[in-house]
Amino acid sequence: MSVVHRLTAGWLVDHLSFINQCGYEICDSFAYPGDVALNTSVTSTGDSRATSTFAATSSSRHGPGNEIGTEGKRAKKRYVFREEFFDISKPHIAAAPKEQLWQGCSEVCLTEKRKRKCAFNQGELDALEYHSKVRKLIWEGTSHLVQEGLKSGFLHHPTAELGCRKNVVSGHVGCGLAELCEMAKQFPAVNESDHQAVHVLNDEASIPEQALLSCVTENNSNCAKIVMLMGQKYLVPPKSSFLLSDISCLQSLLNYKKKYDVIVIDPPWENKSVKRSNRYSHLSSLQIKQIPVPALAAPNCLVVTWVTNRQKHLHFVKNELYPHWSVKTLAEWHWVKITRAGEFVLPLDSLHKKPYEVLVLGRVQGDVKEALRKSEDVLPIPEHKLIVSIPCSLHSHKPPLSAVLAEFIRPDVECLELFARNLQPGWTSWGNEVLKFQHIDYFTLLQNE
Repeated sequence: MSVVHRLTAGWLVDHLSFINQCGYEICDSFAYPGDVALNTSVTSTGDSRATSTFAATSSSRHGPGNEIGTEGKRAKKRYVFREEFFDISKPHIAAAPKEQLWQGCSEVCLTEKRKRKCAFNQGELDALEYHSKVRKLIWEGTSHLVQEGLKSGFLHHPTAELGCRKNVVSGHVGCGLAELCEMAKQFPAVNESDHQAVHVLNDEASIPEQALLSCVTENNSNCAKIVMLMGQKYLVPPKSSFLLSDISCLQSLLNYKKKYDVIVIDPPWENKSVKRSNRYSHLSSLQIKQIPVPALAAPNCLVVTWVTNRQKHLHFVKNELYPHWSVKTLAEWHWVKITRAGEFVLPLDSLHKKPYEVLVLGRVQGDVKEALRKSEDVLPIPEHKLIVSIPCSLHSHKPPLSAVLAEFIRPDVECLELFARNLQPGWTSWGNEVLKFQHIDYFTLLQNE
């Protein structure tokens, strides 16, 4: 289970376990003795660089970890996410001496790469005030969950450093998905009569990028599939669907004609580090408000938005964004990031960055009778909970919310993640980097037993 411990304060979550429980097992086409089962159909769009192949991977006699199937039996191979991406053994920044930590004194000076005056700007004052309100909840709740994790052995103080580490690939593998989405705007428009609302993956299907970017893609099988995109391989978990596009091309998601009971949103918030790094484009508040959440939401839909620690963004979500979408704010939860030893990855009282992020939960307001029916047999959303986990070292790889939300939603509901960078079984995912962390280089092929 991805939830290791559940206490009143919240949950200790195993993110790595959740990924591997998604079922990244490839079921090849029927293999016969002496043959190689291979699907290599490719459709050209007129540009030899722009091709996509959707196919289960081949079964080879000589490939590592591959089974040779006997007649009438499917060959299988299983992938697991590379565990070194969750090998956070030490804090990113060591905790400062107590006298250097903020203790409620507004005259404390900031110590960063360059020294500056002790005066705080309004944003920093707002952040300090917010931190003072949530600090005790985060400290005490995390401490209790960490103690449980240490008792059970899920968390542990490392006894010795490994002499040899696996080579870790960078966070920039694969083709430029965002750039591909931008390029797609130059494709000829698809005739409405020829428009396909959904493409279902099967063992021998292949479609060009133009089709991939113009409709939702589904994997309805019980096995994972491999998508070949611009010469790169991406794993698609079972029972998942996705749309690769940017915010200007959301019509295909609306054409999918599904209404969602849970919508999780991880907007690319504007901030200084994003501007400096050029890691991904950010959206303005006006652009975020234009996301058609009301058109995608079912009655009483639970909306969860990830928010950075800038109070400007938190106030915007609660006071502007949710009211604009007719969403009533119900709760603020926190994701707390810890090491394998249970330490905060950053000092809790750091004045620069915090070891936690905020989630704002709310419900779409609408049909009262429908809302009452959907709230039967589920618990009300608590005002505050903690999700404590060892974070992935890959930037913006958020922890799974499926397990922690399970007791607050009815089973078998439709779930949607907006601005997703990875896929989940049972969820529809959308974004211009929606396959980013599905790249096969982030996974290891296990040897078959």
